[in-house]
Amino acid sequence: MFEELQPAPADKILALIGLYRADPRPEKLDLGVGVYKDRDGNTPVMRAVREAERRLLETQTTKTYLGLAGDLAFNSAMADLVFGASVGAARVRAAQAPGGSGALRLAGELIKRTRPDITVWVSDPTWPNHVPMMRGAGLSVRAYPYFDAASGAVRFEAMLEALGQAPRGDAVLLHGCCHNPTGANLDTAQWAKLADLLADRELLPFIDIAYQGFGEGLEADAAGLRTVAARVPEMVVAASCSKNFAVYRDRVGAAMVMAATGAQAETAMGHMLAAARTMYSMPPDHGAAAVRLVLADPELRADWEAELEDMRQRMLRLRIGFAEALRRQSNSDRFDFIARHRGMFSRLGLTEAQVARLRDEHAVYMVGDSRINVAGLPEDRLDRLATAIVSVLD
Repeated sequence: MFEELQPAPADKILALIGLYRADPRPEKLDLGVGVYKDRDGNTPVMRAVREAERRLLETQTTKTYLGLAGDLAFNSAMADLVFGASVGAARVRAAQAPGGSGALRLAGELIKRTRPDITVWVSDPTWPNHVPMMRGAGLSVRAYPYFDAASGAVRFEAMLEALGQAPRGDAVLLHGCCHNPTGANLDTAQWAKLADLLADRELLPFIDIAYQGFGEGLEADAAGLRTVAARVPEMVVAASCSKNFAVYRDRVGAAMVMAATGAQAETAMGHMLAAARTMYSMPPDHGAAAVRLVLADPELRADWEAELEDMRQRMLRLRIGFAEALRRQSNSDRFDFIARHRGMFSRLGLTEAQVARLRDEHAVYMVGDSRINVAGLPEDRLDRLATAIVSVLD
């Protein structure tokens, strides 16, 4: 049977990891992989998470299943972290999922069960896995304008115009904060206008919030989502703890549904859990249990928030320093947008050929669309990196 298979297309980011590891040059620099790194290039276990894990080790007495929804206290804490007081808790249901990706797919499965002929609109560009995940759930996908590569700004009016023509009932996949791959985000006024459009056109908001706390701050990063939640009758959300709790390999996420009534939310939750049963059955426990302990314990939570804020501030300093280095080396303001963007990523606006030259000539690795991981920038070599980038410009 398997002789009939053709090789599967390689994942570009995973392929980049392989190339980087095989490169013997000691000065090589990885700006591609989407994980937070400290100044030494490590992705540490956060202090509060480590303490929560210690407590789990000492107190946990069983490894039996928790049920389809996973850790119920974790689910409640995540719903509160994301929605705050923007909507009554009775209208929201949450299910623990294997990472943000699992939450996205679970939400996609719910949408498919609810309205099989629906189209999911995604930003151009968007996280590369959004489209295959939605199509994997059997959903049609279309793109709406989002990013202007020349200016580094959001094409907001074009975005509104496109979504204003979307058929009523379609879903709109939005990045709750820290847009991946561009780092260009909607401001407060734009979120308000978008919320009005979604409500008026009866479009279903589908918000992926994977970087809460990495942009403007823990509460500010949820403000756009909460603005939408206060304006529309229903929405779905995929939340990830991979970045803001640094539990990448533990796969911790939550799929959430907000409905017009508690009864509708309960019915939707039942369908989400039925979909989970057919895909992975029960979610993993350990990472979610640690997150739950952190969110529930005032001291652990305070320490987590402090360390998260340190991470955010470090990325802001790197953005400003890198933009200034590029301004010095290029003698232009071409890259000033890097300092204005927020989150882990920015897209530099280089061609694939220029990205390839950076890799071949300077051992600088980034994704082919020139997305960089800001946290991977070398604090003590920003001017050297800027010089390399300027050297490949046309």
